[in-house]
Amino acid sequence: MNPVNKAGRNWPGYAGLAVGFILIGILLSNMDLAGAFRRINAIGFASLLILLPFFGLHLLETVAWGRLFPKGVGRVDLFRLFKIQVVAETVSMTLPAGVAVGEPLRPWLCRRFMGVPLPDGFASIAVRKLMLGAAQGIYTIMGAFAGFSILQAASSKVLGFGGLGFVMFGAGAFVALSFLGMLLMMLNGNAAVTLHRVMVRVPFRKVREWLLDREEGFAETDRKLHGVKSDGLVGLLPVMALYIAAWMMLSVESYLILHLLGIKLAFSQVLAFDTAMLMLRAIFFFIPSGLGVQELGYLAFFGALGVSAADLAAFLLLRRAKEVVWYAIGYIVMFLEGIRLDDAQQAQGEGA
Repeated sequence: MNPVNKAGRNWPGYAGLAVGFILIGILLSNMDLAGAFRRINAIGFASLLILLPFFGLHLLETVAWGRLFPKGVGRVDLFRLFKIQVVAETVSMTLPAGVAVGEPLRPWLCRRFMGVPLPDGFASIAVRKLMLGAAQGIYTIMGAFAGFSILQAASSKVLGFGGLGFVMFGAGAFVALSFLGMLLMMLNGNAAVTLHRVMVRVPFRKVREWLLDREEGFAETDRKLHGVKSDGLVGLLPVMALYIAAWMMLSVESYLILHLLGIKLAFSQVLAFDTAMLMLRAIFFFIPSGLGVQELGYLAFFGALGVSAADLAAFLLLRRAKEVVWYAIGYIVMFLEGIRLDDAQQAQGEGA
């Protein structure tokens, strides 16, 4: 691949990373860091508990993903799939435009570690992304319902106008319905073949020839997608519950950190502002791990709740420290298993 072209495609990610670092720098310069480190030091070894919810998130996502492979794949090794989940998530969340690398890496690693054919891997990834998006929408609705009053009360300080509770309800419903609609179309129709029929109408001869040569591949994708729901859409409901539970681990993590810091907030309050932060992070997807943006959001919410500057800084530092530990684990697994970032390009090329 031409390095210049590759860099050109990724410039939004690098720009987002730069913006994130600038925001972090501005925030840190205005935070009570000395007070924050005193608060963290007071927790001691109990701070290691903060690593557990993210482990639960990865575990729940792994179990859910394992149930989305076409039936012909057979039994999925959950331990190996867990390693793939950790590596792919690490790449997606730490690199500029990392999702474009981390997601294609998943089917390639499934083939390498578990012998899953690439078409089956791609089918599982397609359904996984849609179910994960729908689950995020449902999770957002749950947060808006549980913490509607706190969202409304904090709305003026967070948005500058009232109605944040209604905004979160609307955003959650829109996301959930959009992804569920796409999921139904994908699993009940001939989505790939239909897409192929549309694409071959392009007025470029070489592109049409390339697409026609791969017509059978599009039909095979539809067959694999149908295999995911061979026991009916009702069979996907437990998977959706697992993904919602995985999203819930983020609120559990925030609640645990706040509890260790001695900040007494109801779980419904934590759920409300965590779902709002998740939606904010999704909007600024081009910034790795929502760097800076997420901190600004918490600053607005905690300010509305009367949380001290030292507690806010301690909370943010502990959350980021947890991410550093888990992403370090992801890169260690990559090193030990000999996984390279350009392996994703191989998967994309072979899956074409």
